Amino acid sequence: MNRPLILVNVAMTADGKIDSAARKGAAISSIADKRRVDEFRASVDAVLVGGRTLLNEDPNLTVKSAELRAERLRKGWPENPAKVGIISEIPAIGAHGLRLDDAGGLRPPLRQFLTSGPAKVYLFTTRCTAPEVLSAFKTAGVKVHAMGQERVDLVAVFRSLHEAGIRSVLVEGGGTLIADLFRLGLVDELTIYIAPKIFGGASAPSLADDSGFLPEQAPGLKLKSVEKFDDEGGILVHYFVEHME
Repeated sequence: MNRPLILVNVAMTADGKIDSAARKGAAISSIADKRRVDEFRASVDAVLVGGRTLLNEDPNLTVKSAELRAERLRKGWPENPAKVGIISEIPAIGAHGLRLDDAGGLRPPLRQFLTSGPAKVYLFTTRCTAPEVLSAFKTAGVKVHAMGQERVDLVAVFRSLHEAGIRSVLVEGGGTLIADLFRLGLVDELTIYIAPKIFGGASAPSLADDSGFLPEQAPGLKLKSVEKFDDEGGILVHYFVEHME
């Protein structure tokens, strides 16, 4: 493959929601699941999220455990996996857009995403993003690439990451990005933590959002394992994704 291994991990409620209708990053994972995700992050070359997650949550995407970071260093790996963001258009102004720093220069948003680390940071967007916005992120040390006219060319993204030496990518959301990855046949494994909660709401995001799949086009999954995971009643399910020949 001229792309990395792509591993999708999500936490969802029993009714399949990965966030509430408010879309503010509602807590779903248990303490035990958060530890598992930290171990998962520590095992890969890069962690990736989509644009809505970037702008609404500004995730740091780093390995929390000092012990796990030290183990990565002992293996000769970077202390944290690379951080990758995919966003169709980075806003130039507004709540999520560029701001002025104390010296009067342009300061990009996404403070935690950019500065938590140390870690390499990659940002993939489209030609819809204004040149001054791209310049501001490059000045901040981010590897910014415009790939695509109105939507990010995901195949090109993963080819680029592979060329940069990244061999495994953990995708942590959101639902629209994950649906696109399944549509393109880019997902290799899917891990789901199912929490004993019900969020409901027609507008609450699910694991695979956007327009959905026709039954004959639905991605197939092969069960690897399922287990009762914690004392809270959470369940962990691990699938391999069946690729069309």
